[in-house]
Amino acid sequence: MRDDNTRNTIIFVVCAVLLLLLYQMFVIDPQAKRRQAELARQAPPAAAAQRGNVTGPQVPQVVNRQQAVAASPRVPIDTPALSGSLSLRGARIDDLYLDQYRQTVAKGSPAVELLRPEGAEYPWFAEIGWVGQNVPGLPNAQTVWTLAQGSKLAPGQPVVLTYANGQGLTFTRRIAVDERYMFSVTDTVANTSGQPITLAPYGTVQRQGVPADLGKNQIVHEGAIGWLDGKLRQVKYGKWRKDGGGPAYTSSSGWLGITDKYWLAALIPGQGKQVTGQFRRTEALGQTVLDANFVGQPRIIPAGGQASETTHVFAGAKQVPVLRDYEKTLGITHFDNAVDWGNFWFLTRPIFQFLEFIHRYVGAFGLAILALTVVVRAIFFPLANKQYESLTKMKKVQPQMEELRKRYKDDPAKQQQELLALYQREKVNPLAGCLPLLLQIPVFYALYKVLTVTIEMRHAPFLGFIQDLSARDPTTIWNLFGLIPWDPASLPLVGAFLNGPLHLGIVVILYGVTMYLTTAMSPPAGDPIQQKIFQFMPLMFTFIMAPFAVGLLIYWTWSNVLTLLQQYVIMRRFKVDNPIDQIIRKFTGKPKPVA
Repeated sequence: MRDDNTRNTIIFVVCAVLLLLLYQMFVIDPQAKRRQAELARQAPPAAAAQRGNVTGPQVPQVVNRQQAVAASPRVPIDTPALSGSLSLRGARIDDLYLDQYRQTVAKGSPAVELLRPEGAEYPWFAEIGWVGQNVPGLPNAQTVWTLAQGSKLAPGQPVVLTYANGQGLTFTRRIAVDERYMFSVTDTVANTSGQPITLAPYGTVQRQGVPADLGKNQIVHEGAIGWLDGKLRQVKYGKWRKDGGGPAYTSSSGWLGITDKYWLAALIPGQGKQVTGQFRRTEALGQTVLDANFVGQPRIIPAGGQASETTHVFAGAKQVPVLRDYEKTLGITHFDNAVDWGNFWFLTRPIFQFLEFIHRYVGAFGLAILALTVVVRAIFFPLANKQYESLTKMKKVQPQMEELRKRYKDDPAKQQQELLALYQREKVNPLAGCLPLLLQIPVFYALYKVLTVTIEMRHAPFLGFIQDLSARDPTTIWNLFGLIPWDPASLPLVGAFLNGPLHLGIVVILYGVTMYLTTAMSPPAGDPIQQKIFQFMPLMFTFIMAPFAVGLLIYWTWSNVLTLLQQYVIMRRFKVDNPIDQIIRKFTGKPKPVA
């Protein structure tokens, strides 16, 4: 009966894994592809973006990006980090590329696109201005500004735009940009209308429609984000589109915007000035408009007077050192919270800081991960040492335990009593092996978070064949890790399996081997069924871990190697036979030493 149970358990586990793989391939993956294709076919018309008296254009059809850029007069933007243009219609920042980042690791891959103008598919842009009740002629998205100074927006080369509404109001906008990702927009309005007016500054970062591939990763926040009213405010794209962005927040310092995994477009109102910030969702011409905006306090501009307001616009990559530098130099509250540190921020932040510190000296984040592993293992060394000593003692007394189980197989109570007595005599704690592993799980998750959300890990190379520590292992066993020049994914029927759940790279195979050895060094479970399950676990975890970031696999594999070394030394000290010595004896032909 026991053999039947063992066989049935193994059959059940194998069948369950196969069913999950088949369901992933024939149900989930086809549904996701159909959904993405359907969304891609939808042509999102431009929306009417309204904020006070500001109304966006209504474009009847979507055009390609080049046509949308060419539809309005522009001022080129050229910095070491950014390229693109500023639209004179609406004075929007709506055409930006991140020149220091590429879409893929492939040679010649185009630069990452950040912002795109209205009229193209999925517009994403920033707009600054004034709102006011019963004030005619305020500039809006249709207003064409005049370039009064400068010919190109670059570091040290600001541009000045002007607009006169013909009713006594003259608007002047000075736009400057630094060498990284920060724009400074200073708006001045001069009132020569002969009567006082009341205006309030406003800003908006707006997306009209969201690409289908965004907002799918549950571990990374993508959507509305900001520090308002003393708290981090976040709304994911899915909830934002479905339920709206939530209430308005009154804040005297902070920022708000729209973020993707690695990129951010955000507004920073004048710090210390009270504003009302909100994440809104509106529908216009069948298109969902997502809008992160703020409105400042109204101010009275007397006849013959003028008022000015400076707003900063961040548009770029979420580099942690850059965000922290802006925190200090511009006084932006908690700006590095634009990076999604997660609930384990007290671990993810120090882990990132450590990796960044080591990277300064070794020049490779892969080596920094190896160094982090050594530090973590050193912290847990005393506890792990007791764990492995206990496991070694358990393995050493295994023959005595088997003898007690046979002797008292018909008397479970007596068997348990004798086993406890054996544990006490040999000073064995059967539960000691769990605690160190449980303590490392938060570290493992925090490193996973760091590898996933920090742009410093994106496209970070290591060991030549690894070009991106944040992506899965690019090699696969099915073409002998690149020795055979063909792509297994191209095979009919089975290609999706080989490139999906059965994709096994060299690093994950090394992980599986090291996990097998660490499992083999542990004492076997008393129940035969449990023994079979434990023997199957290294193989099962190899497939589970295969899709994870290769940087995470490097950490865990190296941790397993250090564990093996520690276990091996302890087992040799207690003169307990182990799998490593068994493998060595097979190759050398030496006999097993007598205990």
